[in-house]
Amino acid sequence: MCRWLAYSGTPILLETVLYKPEHSLIDQGLHSRLGVETTNGDGFGIGWYAENSSSGTPAVVRDIGPVWSNRNLREIAQHVRSPLLFAHIRASTGTPVQQTNCHPFRHGRWMWMHNGSIAEFHTLRRELCMAVDPVLYADLEGTTDSEVMFFLALTFGLDADPPGAVARMAGLVERTGRAHGVDAPLQMTVAVTDGTSVWAFRYASAGVARSLFYSTRVDSLRALHPDVPILREVSDDTRLVVSEPLGDLPGAWNEVPEHSYGVVRAGADALRPFSPMAA
Repeated sequence: MCRWLAYSGTPILLETVLYKPEHSLIDQGLHSRLGVETTNGDGFGIGWYAENSSSGTPAVVRDIGPVWSNRNLREIAQHVRSPLLFAHIRASTGTPVQQTNCHPFRHGRWMWMHNGSIAEFHTLRRELCMAVDPVLYADLEGTTDSEVMFFLALTFGLDADPPGAVARMAGLVERTGRAHGVDAPLQMTVAVTDGTSVWAFRYASAGVARSLFYSTRVDSLRALHPDVPILREVSDDTRLVVSEPLGDLPGAWNEVPEHSYGVVRAGADALRPFSPMAA
């Protein structure tokens, strides 16, 4: 499987999130504690929105090599500042190791990344791809189940209703899988953003989903740990959502409940139940 993080809040240098934490995403590339695999070396990607950007579209950099030895990523992280960052390290579930299969995926202003899999995807792929809006289909670049999930969510109204679109995507995957004799078709933690809000989902057909955590409000952490410099530098609205905690700071991390989703946006964070819907 994979590991990922989403950051939203005060604009910071990317290295602050990617490299400096004790158990950073870079460290998780070799030493994941909660993933299915300890090593996640089948490529990586970062996507970010520039401060005061007029285009509204994110920059995305992806590569097939391991994240821990990439000098270009280190260079970018030392010089780029962003208020909203996605980062993903990949452990392939069977699809090829190539740039177009590395997360995050982008379409217009939207970014998407995923940890998990569609069971028996090779069997279900044609039917699921046929459900993608023909206008969108030409923009599918890779061969992963994750990208197909993204384009199904776009097809089912991601622009207007992100939670509903992801629920309809999940509903179609489960219905299609079970029609082909797959008892537990879907395993996912997903993050998706439009550049303003971040939605994060934790769900599995079998009931036990991959790990996912969100950070405690900064004002609460600041009161607990007034000596931690980064907590004095970021706003109360700053949040991280991660596959596994970036360190062991007491009180910093909270597990996302099974079958739920959270929305992160300035002044309006929320955590709600999630279940698939009929497409």
